[in-house]
Amino acid sequence: MPDNITSLSFEEALSELEKIVRGLESGQMKLEDAIAAYERGAALRQHCEAKLSEAEARVQAIVQRSDGSLDMKSMD
Repeated sequence: MPDNITSLSFEEALSELEKIVRGLESGQMKLEDAIAAYERGAALRQHCEAKLSEAEARVQAIVQRSDGSLDMKSMD
């Protein structure tokens, strides 16, 4: 995955992915541009999925104790 994608936040990557989808759906791109946009979109989608997986793991690591307080469960 290109470095310029891995440095993006989830929100930044999702916003760019949405722009790419709108551009592809418009049908106004030249074939080579559409292919390049699709490739970048696929990389952005993969990055977003990885970010969501990380967030889900962090949320699942939070457990509630019997007294109602929150604690962190080991992610090992």
